[in-house]
Amino acid sequence: MSRVIPPHTTAPTLADLETIAHAAYAEIPDELRGYAADVVIRVEDFPDEETEQEMGLESPFDLLGLYRGVALPHQSFGETVPRSGVDMIFLYRRPILDYWCETGEDLTSLVKHVLIHEIGHHFGLSDDDMERIEDEG
Repeated sequence: MSRVIPPHTTAPTLADLETIAHAAYAEIPDELRGYAADVVIRVEDFPDEETEQEMGLESPFDLLGLYRGVALPHQSFGETVPRSGVDMIFLYRRPILDYWCETGEDLTSLVKHVLIHEIGHHFGLSDDDMERIEDEG
């Protein structure tokens, strides 16, 4: 039987982190997953240059994740033309691994935390709401 979560004797690859992200996403309470039901999770080593500039990053290590999409209040349900694009959560492997090494935090828990905060911030939840959701999950 193969492991769902790979061992961490070496740095997790992009594919390993994607596996971890999907397992962590499945653990997020339904209340929050409902906001981002069709979201696609992508793992990249770092944010691209455009994102770095847009976010005003001093270093590509400053961003662990980013939700790209249209927030619910801005979606039009009466439109006959579907909006272009797919909502995506980008997880940035190298900054996450750097943070993981600095803190010693469980990697799956860290990825789950990033996912919760990316979804929560995107949909306007307060830090208190996200903390409550994390405590419940």
